[in-house]
Amino acid sequence: MSPVARLAGFAAGLAVVGVAAALAGTVSGVDPGRPAAARGAMAHGEPAPDAVRGLAVSGGGLTLQLATTTAPAGRPTELRFRIADRAGRTVRAFDVEHTKRMHLIVVRRDMTGFRHLHPHQQRDGSWSVPVALSDAGTYRVFADFSVGGRPRTLAADLFLDGATRSRPLPAATNSVAVDGMRVALSAAPSRAGAESDLRFTVTRGGRPVALQDYLGAKGHLVALRDGDLAFLHVHPDEDAPRFMAEFPSAGRYRLFLQFRVDGRVHTAEFTREVSR
Repeated sequence: MSPVARLAGFAAGLAVVGVAAALAGTVSGVDPGRPAAARGAMAHGEPAPDAVRGLAVSGGGLTLQLATTTAPAGRPTELRFRIADRAGRTVRAFDVEHTKRMHLIVVRRDMTGFRHLHPHQQRDGSWSVPVALSDAGTYRVFADFSVGGRPRTLAADLFLDGATRSRPLPAATNSVAVDGMRVALSAAPSRAGAESDLRFTVTRGGRPVALQDYLGAKGHLVALRDGDLAFLHVHPDEDAPRFMAEFPSAGRYRLFLQFRVDGRVHTAEFTREVSR
């Protein structure tokens, strides 16, 4: 065989090997352009969640549109909104996440007045839910949902006229009293960029309280970053009030733990300090 023919055969062999490797990577769900954590999520057939969400009103071709950006303070009102696509059409199909197709978080900019609501979808695809916010100020409205298997959190501001008195963020603590119960947080010190194992216990009179399922687990946790109110993705444990969270930066975070006891949902709030 001539040298030219041998070189051509060798090049063809390399091409076959390259194609086979690419196909193997596709089948196994490995994408060398993704970080290790993202590759792990993709290997299980799940899209890797963003480290933080809720910093913008639009993302991934979707936009949160509030019917109104103002509301009365201290009086019930109907909060209406829709999710629009790039063409301005109302999105109607949503995935079920944590037993619901839409989660709406409302909290004032100083992280007081927390509400976790589950709105009702109207015939035109829009959403509505009654809400009563007692204090004037600027509130952040988070629409937390999933479309086509991709989790999204979009956010917009809602303004309540009146004299506003912002409250400082409470100091970090590992134990708070909630409706006659004691909720304790057990976790190693959190560091930015590292995964934190957050475990909670609920007691009454020193004895463990039996927790009922809430949104498909023994608790639901919302974590917000002080300052910009970035919304963190948190992985819950179905069998215990335990959560895995990655804090993207140093600073203070507010944790809102919700759990169900005797048919009623309770909320425990913690401040978490995260170091570099």
